[in-house]
Amino acid sequence: MKASVYSITGQKKSQIELPIQFSEEIRPELIKRAVLSIQSNSRQKYGADPLAGTKQGEATPKRRRKYRTTYGYGISRIKRKIMWHRGSRFGWAGAFVANAVGGRKAFPPKSEKNFSQKINKKERKLAICSAIAATARKELVEKRNHRISEINEFPIIIESKIESLSKTKDVLNFLSKIKLESEIKRTSKKKIRPGISTMRGRKYKIKKGPLFVVSKKCPLQKSAKNILGTEISAVSDLNAELLAPGAVPGRLVIWSENAIKELEERRIFK
Repeated sequence: MKASVYSITGQKKSQIELPIQFSEEIRPELIKRAVLSIQSNSRQKYGADPLAGTKQGEATPKRRRKYRTTYGYGISRIKRKIMWHRGSRFGWAGAFVANAVGGRKAFPPKSEKNFSQKINKKERKLAICSAIAATARKELVEKRNHRISEINEFPIIIESKIESLSKTKDVLNFLSKIKLESEIKRTSKKKIRPGISTMRGRKYKIKKGPLFVVSKKCPLQKSAKNILGTEISAVSDLNAELLAPGAVPGRLVIWSENAIKELEERRIFK
């Protein structure tokens, strides 16, 4: 199975034999399992303070003629706080218990709860290979709403000079030459999410654009990250979530020629 290698000017340069990872069977259920495993392990633990809602109530004695007693008042035996008092007469309000205003929660979230999901090493590698194979299928890439109507050959492989692009304007110029202007226009819009999420570090909703896969640390990792929606990863750092965001296979991936050679020579994920 061969694929064309393009220059950074958008012209066909040569052909390259695709590594075995691209011929893997596409298995959406396995990809989903791997993505959920990544997401579950990155989930931040949260929970209520164990003493929340329990600090204000006081135990009231139930003995006759005791100070502050609730004996003979025909009220339930729960912890209460004193709102007012005149001599031996008290005004109470229920506290501490779950059914009282200002009391604790009945079943609060607990920080010790473990959300992480494990996955076998072989399954994880197989899921990544499956997601890699999906990037070479145009119909799957189009299903993810990427604007690729003018591109006919997949996967998109570019000569290794792409890794040396050190300016964002050069990367944008390159993307327009390989007919991805409409894709960059699609991802350039970001939406403000409604509700309380604006206060919790996730104010904007950004569309997923192309993923650049390079062979090693290079200038492209800094220059391309300024383009909204794009991501850059070394080939050895790939995972199922990068290749299939939201567990949907078929992300638009731009491979460098050296990254393809790394896959072949080192047999990564196989």
